[in-house]
Amino acid sequence: MSLGQNLQCLRKMRNKMTQEALAEQLNVSRQTVSKWELDLVYPEMDKVIELCDLFSCTMDELVRGDFNLSDEAYSDIRTETVKAFDCVRYAVFSREPETDAIGHVRGWAEELKIPYAEKIIGWDFPFLSQEQVNVFHMHGYEAALIVDRDEAVKIGEKPEVFHQEDQDYIVITIRDPMTAPFRTIPNAYKTLMMHMKINGIQHRQDDKIIECFEKEYEKDGVWYMDVYIAVE
Repeated sequence: MSLGQNLQCLRKMRNKMTQEALAEQLNVSRQTVSKWELDLVYPEMDKVIELCDLFSCTMDELVRGDFNLSDEAYSDIRTETVKAFDCVRYAVFSREPETDAIGHVRGWAEELKIPYAEKIIGWDFPFLSQEQVNVFHMHGYEAALIVDRDEAVKIGEKPEVFHQEDQDYIVITIRDPMTAPFRTIPNAYKTLMMHMKINGIQHRQDDKIIECFEKEYEKDGVWYMDVYIAVE
């Protein structure tokens, strides 16, 4: 992407900053910002440095990176408070861990005779050795079924119940995530992390919460995936 396209994307990620607001902050005219974004003129070096400082990016990222968020597969980024919940979790290390882990917790739901739509969440489980990854081509994935505690005790395997209090997440929705999953899902995480960086939002990381997860569901015949990252 060009500097102009990257600048437009970064501006929109910063709480949908307008050209006027950016121009005022850099002490230039709105027309100047418009010309930058249209790649009609290139900002002077001091303005490039100011832009990098403002958007917490490097000069290389600004000039040669790709911050394109115009893909129609993605929704606007939003903040949601996920209410307190209990869940049971299952991790798998294999060549297809996502299918294995989700299939296992679906089995729990069927055992409990409860609908599992929108009650299953999952996330990559990164704690594998380099040998497992490089030699055996294995990956890790953990899935969870959101249940009441009195439901969890009825599961034959007696998995440990994990409790999480109310927690804020930033969220983006992917439309038809399985159409190009190796592009759209990683790019969703990349987009959320860049949004956090630009806006000074801190990622919450501790063992009392699920730090990030994905939730897939169907609506009006279309499949969607919500990607969540916990924030302070």
